Amino acid sequence: MTSLAVIGGKWKPAILYFLQQHGVLRFGELRKVVPGITQKMLSQQLKELETDGIIVRRVYAEIPPRVEYRLSTLGESLRPMLDAMASWGMDYLRRG
Repeated sequence: MTSLAVIGGKWKPAILYFLQQHGVLRFGELRKVVPGITQKMLSQQLKELETDGIIVRRVYAEIPPRVEYRLSTLGESLRPMLDAMASWGMDYLRRG
């Protein structure tokens, strides 16, 4: 399935969820809110999501450099699905 190829895996759903919740996050902020992800893996996942048009990476011409990530218009279209997944996850945890 194309959708799973683009947004599936261990890390992408979590990254997308936190970007949806916070709007705009910097790399370090994402690293803090996505539990257990390494710097290398976060960088790789962000590059893939950007290449696929799901997120937007904005680089500010500052010293030190500042880079922010947010959902693209295409990524915003995932909101209903991300909300449904989060709701399902909470229901699942309550059953446990």
